[in-house]
Amino acid sequence: MAAALGGLGLLQGRVRLAAAAAATSSLGRPGSRAPVRGNAAAALPSAGRSYGSEAKEEEELRVRYLDDEHKGIVVLGLNRSHAKNALNKNLLKMMTKTVDALKSDKKVRTVIFRSEVPGIFCAGADLKERAKMHSSEVSSFVSKARATINEMANLPVPTIAAIDGTALGGGLELALACDIRVAASSAKMGLVETKLAIIPGAGGTQRLPRTIGVSLAKELIFSARIVDGEEAKSIGLISHVVEQNEAGDAAYRRALALAREFLPQGPVAMRVAKLAINQGMEVDLVTGLAIEEACYAQTIPTKDRIEGLLAFKEKRPPRYKGE
Repeated sequence: MAAALGGLGLLQGRVRLAAAAAATSSLGRPGSRAPVRGNAAAALPSAGRSYGSEAKEEEELRVRYLDDEHKGIVVLGLNRSHAKNALNKNLLKMMTKTVDALKSDKKVRTVIFRSEVPGIFCAGADLKERAKMHSSEVSSFVSKARATINEMANLPVPTIAAIDGTALGGGLELALACDIRVAASSAKMGLVETKLAIIPGAGGTQRLPRTIGVSLAKELIFSARIVDGEEAKSIGLISHVVEQNEAGDAAYRRALALAREFLPQGPVAMRVAKLAINQGMEVDLVTGLAIEEACYAQTIPTKDRIEGLLAFKEKRPPRYKGE
């Protein structure tokens, strides 16, 4: 990990080696396996006016780099109002391209996924487009959706889903791939694929039980039940629930506030912490501790660590550069 993390590939390799070593040394135990809606943006502290780039009206995915006190936060806005933000081939292509750019941009500190369409987050796959596909195309499309959402989950920086409206099927799978989910109390969420005689195919059968537990995840998927924000919070599907406001962007505002809490922290430490948690959750505790050790070691030689200690000594805010 050179100057600013230098790419997580090297660290991930070391993490795998640490996991293997722990697996073979832990008493013989193997490791387990816009335009923004109305004037909502203007009402935010400065986020609306601080967008570093303006999106064109027809763009189905709006990418905005925030400025001023929100610098380092990137907002991805789903914008297919005529199709309730349903995932189609073009939107997946745009998402893939955007995620590829973000994961190598060291100036990015947090990514927020939201909707530019009032009352909807994402209705899932575009069934009208799918109806025109040959069966072989459907399989390819689902594989592409799964891969795209998985790439989102593997972004090295914190990600937040701001759910201000309905998130069904693939829409909820997209949100599940984020590190943190915030929803309005009026939002509706569910994996409803069994109603169509199919199953969630973009990570839902794997990420939902990891989020809320196996038994409850089975219950929700078997019944195709839809829950509101309050129930979603009570079962652990989301981290925060907020009352919706007149502008319809209460969840986005809360997500923005959370993202601002992340900005002062060391960029390298944030990325390595996410890697340690994600990798560690897939193995046993002994292997996980070895992963943590390997990740911790990568923060020791960084300039940010020196700056953090110096700032603490001088009783001032640190000025991290991601190095």
